[in-house]
Amino acid sequence: MKKEKVVLAYSGGLDTSVILKWLIDKGYDVIAYIADVGQDEDYEAAREKALKVGASKVYIEDLKEEFVSNYIFPAIKANAVYENRYLLGTSLARPLIAKKQIEIAALEQAEYVSHGATGKGNDQVRFELTYYALNPKIKVISPWKMPEFLGQFKGRSDMLAYAEKMGIPVKATLKKPYSEDDNLMHISHEAGILEDPAYKPEKDMFSKIVLPQNAPDKETHIEIHFKDGIPVKVVNKDDGTVKTNALELFMYMNKLGSDNGIGLLDMVENRFVGIKSRGVYETPGATILHVAHMDIEGIAMDREVMRLRNMFSPQFAELVYNGFWFSPEMDFLMAAVNKSQELIDGTVFITLYKGNVMVDGRESPSSLYNQDLSSMDIAGGFNQTDSAGFIKINAIRLMAHSAITRARMNRNGNGRKQ
Repeated sequence: MKKEKVVLAYSGGLDTSVILKWLIDKGYDVIAYIADVGQDEDYEAAREKALKVGASKVYIEDLKEEFVSNYIFPAIKANAVYENRYLLGTSLARPLIAKKQIEIAALEQAEYVSHGATGKGNDQVRFELTYYALNPKIKVISPWKMPEFLGQFKGRSDMLAYAEKMGIPVKATLKKPYSEDDNLMHISHEAGILEDPAYKPEKDMFSKIVLPQNAPDKETHIEIHFKDGIPVKVVNKDDGTVKTNALELFMYMNKLGSDNGIGLLDMVENRFVGIKSRGVYETPGATILHVAHMDIEGIAMDREVMRLRNMFSPQFAELVYNGFWFSPEMDFLMAAVNKSQELIDGTVFITLYKGNVMVDGRESPSSLYNQDLSSMDIAGGFNQTDSAGFIKINAIRLMAHSAITRARMNRNGNGRKQ
């Protein structure tokens, strides 16, 4: 009898290795799929491990260039920041990983896909919404939401015991104090000891950046060039380094941010499923680009366009965080973002120093800034006497509100006297 195929999003860690073996025990032909989105991983070792556990085939897909160009940069264009703080490193990678998984499933004529995300977190939603958006007929095996799996694996100790029994090589131990998700954009730390929101992370936790207080006592000076809201060139003014390729540029920004202790965030956020979660994030390169992009918009974007864009940037971030990258509402917002960025061209001059991203200046061929109009010393083309009428017109509703408020206060006061 021919076995049914399932494509498993495989990381090589404890959870997905146990799931791989568990699915094989259930009679599936399991194809392991490893997505390279820039995480620090020995991919060949992961391939060998998957085959040893019993995978019939292993795909290793290099998605770094696509991750930067089609996910990270669009989010930077949109100024997408979840709950005003989080730059969405994990959230942006998940739809890309799931998209490629669906493509492999189609190639392999597999009816099933599977993942190792838990039933309490956001990733289950991001993976599965993407699966269904791209292939409504796909069947999803999500072990952490299946009573049979949950009954067998009540905790990490059960998984380690199963791995030992089945001869699955794992690096994890019961002493591992927290979990991590690593990719090109960031690394996140959560769970374990970090579930106490008052716990201060130890210095040895951080791997993408040096702590700001340990960064060099030396400034780094760079130029970031934008075209249509996208960073297209970075120049290090100190040593002459120039990067123009999207992936190389982003990796170089990561290096500069890492060396200067930039991009550390510790926050409690609201998961889509309704649970609060504490996360510690290191996001070096994207933090610099986000600051620079917001600055170039200041000189090149029309005020009313900016006001409208600022209204939907939080919505854009929520859609990314909640897993709706492939949705009609995201298509709508993405079109609006792209339209808003058509004239966002120019250069931002930045100093990096001990965790700080300091903007030194900016210039743009699309500049809407008029020095003569802005000057306090030059009359320019602005007749200051016109401001009197402008102020009076804007004051009409304020004066009306004041009159109504005073009348109500007088009525209430009279009532008390009686």
